[in-house]
Amino acid sequence: MNVRRFFHFLLLIIMMATPSLSTATSGLSLNGEWQFAADSGKAGLKGGWFKSSFDRSRWQRVETPGFWEGYPGLATYDGWGWFARTFILDSAKEPLNIFFAGVDDDAEVWVNGKAVGVHTGYSEPFALDISNAVRKGENLVVVLVKDYSGGGGIYKPITIIERSRLGELLHGPYSSYDARSSTPWVKNSFIYSVYLRSFSPEGTFAGLERRLPELKDLGVTVLWLLPIHPVGKLHRKGTLGSPYAVQDYYGINPEFGTLDDGKHLLAAAHRLDMKLIIDLVANHTSWDSELMRTHPEWFTRDPQGNILPPNEDWTDVADLDYGHRGLRDYMIEMMRWWVEEVGIDGFRCDVAEMVPTEFWEEARARLDRIKPILMLSEGSLPEHHVKAFDLTYSWNIYDALDPLLKGKRPVEVIDQILDTEALQFPKHSLRMRFTTNHDKNAWDAPAVEKFGVKGLQVGVVLVNTLPGVPMIYTGEEVANNRKLDLFEKVSVDRTRPGTMGELWKTMTALRKRHPALREGTLKRAATTGGESVYAFVRAFGKDRLLVVLNFGTKTVRVSCTIPTSGQPFTGSPRDVFSGEVLPAGKSGTLALSLPGHGYKVLVLD
Repeated sequence: MNVRRFFHFLLLIIMMATPSLSTATSGLSLNGEWQFAADSGKAGLKGGWFKSSFDRSRWQRVETPGFWEGYPGLATYDGWGWFARTFILDSAKEPLNIFFAGVDDDAEVWVNGKAVGVHTGYSEPFALDISNAVRKGENLVVVLVKDYSGGGGIYKPITIIERSRLGELLHGPYSSYDARSSTPWVKNSFIYSVYLRSFSPEGTFAGLERRLPELKDLGVTVLWLLPIHPVGKLHRKGTLGSPYAVQDYYGINPEFGTLDDGKHLLAAAHRLDMKLIIDLVANHTSWDSELMRTHPEWFTRDPQGNILPPNEDWTDVADLDYGHRGLRDYMIEMMRWWVEEVGIDGFRCDVAEMVPTEFWEEARARLDRIKPILMLSEGSLPEHHVKAFDLTYSWNIYDALDPLLKGKRPVEVIDQILDTEALQFPKHSLRMRFTTNHDKNAWDAPAVEKFGVKGLQVGVVLVNTLPGVPMIYTGEEVANNRKLDLFEKVSVDRTRPGTMGELWKTMTALRKRHPALREGTLKRAATTGGESVYAFVRAFGKDRLLVVLNFGTKTVRVSCTIPTSGQPFTGSPRDVFSGEVLPAGKSGTLALSLPGHGYKVLVLD
C-alpha cells in the first residue's frame, strides 16, 4: 500500500470512529467531537485543508462547542484554527442551512470540499445555505475560524436545520427590545469615511476642508475621520505607522496639522450643515503612549507580568484592561472633552466588541447630557443598540456581495440576512451598509477591483436602498483602484472618471427626497425569468419605490409583480435614472430587461 493510499485508509478509520449523526434533516445537532488543527502559519487555505481528500489523521479530537483555550497546548493561542467532522443525512431533499450560534471571531465554511460561505463579526449568530453541497449519506463539514484576540473557536452550538425552521434558532434575546432612540440627523445620515493621509495630496485637515463643498454636493452629511491622534514610534509598522496605534488621545498627529486646524475644519463642516465624528481607539494604545508612561497598571498582562498586545498580529499596540476603574474614568472624561470642549459630533468606536458593553453604556449616558451625538460601533452585537450605540457594522451585506456577484450564492441570501437581523437585533436598529471600508480596501482589495465596475454599481444601489445608513470610503466617488496603505501615504487618483460619484450623488439625493428609503418598510417583490434578480419595495405611507437588481452577468428579461396590500398596482413607475415611464400590466406586473449587473430604481406614482 503506497503512502497516499495508507493515509486515505487511516482517514476512513478515523471518520468511522467519529460519532456520526443519522436522523431526519431537521434540527441535526453537530455538537460533540470534532477534529481540530491550529494553523499559526496560515497555510491551510493554500494547502487545501478544506478538501475531502485531505489527511487529518494528526488533528486533535476536541469537544465543540467550546473555546480552544481549553484544548491541550492552546491556552494562549490566537490565530487560525480548523475544525472538521462528518455527519449523515437520511435525505437531502429539503433546503438546508448550517447554523452557528457563535464563532470567535470570523469563519469560512466548506461542505464536502465546496465553499458554502464566510462570516465576519464576533459572536453574531449566522446561517449558511448548504443545499447545493450536501448529499444523502455521509457529509464532511470543515470550518476555518480566524481568531484575533481572546477566546477562539466555535463556542456556541452548531446545527443543520431546514431553512423553513431557521427562525427557531435565530430568535435572539434582544429582538424584543427597542433600539435606543437616535436624533433625526443620525437616522438620515450619509457617512463619508475620511482617511486623511490618502484623501488629498496634502494629507491634512486643510486638504479635506478645501474639498468640503464637493462632499456636500455628493450628499455627505457626516464626516468620519480615521484616527487623528499622534502615532506611536515604538514597534511602529511601516514608515508612518498605523493611525490605530494611538500615542495620545488628547493630541493631534502633526501630519494633519494642529488642533486649531482641526477646529477650523469642524467649523467649516458645521457651516455646511455637516457633522464630524472621530475614530476612537479605546481598546489599545501604542507601546510608547501617554497612558503607558503614566498608568502602566491599566494594561493587560500575562501571568509573568508582561504587557500583551490584543493579538499576535497587532504587534504595534498594547491591550488595555477595562477591569480598572481609573481607565474607565479617564476614557469617559477624554470623550467628554472632545464633544464638549472641542465640539465634535460623536465617535466611531474601533473594535467596540473588544471593550465591555457596560463601559460604552456608561460613556454614552455621560455624553447624552451634553448634546445629541452619533455613536458608531465597529461591531455587530445586538446589545450595542440598547443603550450605547446608534449604528453597528453591517458586515453581513458586504460579505454577501462577492459570492452574489459571482453566482456562488442565491439572491435569497439577502432575505436571510434581513430576516436574521429582525430576529436578533432590537426593533429599529440602524445598521451601517457599505461596499468597502479602510480595512477591506487595505487588506482585501479596492472595491472596484474586487467587484468590477458594474458589480460595484449594483452594490452601491443595494447599500443605499436597504434599510440602514450608507457609508462611502475615501476615493470611492472616483472608484478608487489603489490600496490605501494604513502604514504609508498612498493618495487617491482624483483624475479617474467620476461616474461612480454621479451614482452615489443620485442615490443620496434619492434618499433625501424619499422617506421610504430612510425609514420605510421593505417587502420582497416576486420575479420570474431570472434567478439572479432581487427586487423589493420600500414604502413609507404613500411614498414607495421599487428596486430591481441583477446580480448576474447576463442580460435577463423578467416579470416583476409589485407587492400591494390591496388591489393590483396600476400606476406608471418612473425610472429615477432614465426618467422612463413603465406602465404596469393589469395584474400589477412589470416587464423589465436588465443587462448583466444592471439595476432599476422606480418611483411608484
